[in-house]
Amino acid sequence: MTVAGSRRWPAGGGGGASDSAAGHAEGGTEGGARLVWYAAYGSNLHAARLACYLRGGRPDGGTHTCPGCRDHRPPRRDVAAVLPGTLYFARESAVWGGGSGFYDPDAPDELPCRIYLVTVSQFSDIAAQEMRRSPGADLDLTRALAHGRDRLGPGRYETLVHGGELDGHPLLTFTAPEGLAGAQLNPPSAPYLRTLAAGLAESHGWNARRCADYLASRPGAAGHWNAADVLAVLGGGLDL
Repeated sequence: MTVAGSRRWPAGGGGGASDSAAGHAEGGTEGGARLVWYAAYGSNLHAARLACYLRGGRPDGGTHTCPGCRDHRPPRRDVAAVLPGTLYFARESAVWGGGSGFYDPDAPDELPCRIYLVTVSQFSDIAAQEMRRSPGADLDLTRALAHGRDRLGPGRYETLVHGGELDGHPLLTFTAPEGLAGAQLNPPSAPYLRTLAAGLAESHGWNARRCADYLASRPGAAGHWNAADVLAVLGGGLDL
């Protein structure tokens, strides 16, 4: 189910959207399974791309087949949201070529994202695939929930970020440890931009022009892509 409207995060300047002591420490449960919100800000904005991580498969335009999660079920809910921070492109994507999208929560700006309500095992398996690890083990979220960050390793997407709570469930995502200031910027590929734009249109209702303006202005893309070029890649519209 998609809930209309975007939530700005954190509500009220630091507590998240819903302060629940039990949710903050452990996450709410459903049928005994702990649930968390996974904040997607890159290609997983697009539900069809996330489905490759959940069920296994290769995304359109990608070059890598994902093994999938232990739990193949779709997310319980998804919501369009806005987090503080910025999207930037750096490193090299093994799936798309060109730069991957990363999140710097400390950079001044706003990040449109899509938050999916998933089990801890699903979040852990999605993260493992993004980290180029084999899925199959639950992550220990204790440090991320207590301190807001947890660096699991030096690699891409190996830093967990806790961004608040909604409806008793913690919001989590992952990014690179170095942040924008320490990043080796790298422009994204055309297939990657198409997937991000499709996800922004699907989740936030943006038109092609707004997607192109946003993506072309992100660090790593700016100076290599302009809005007109991105719009050309999108074909002037978005196929959802």
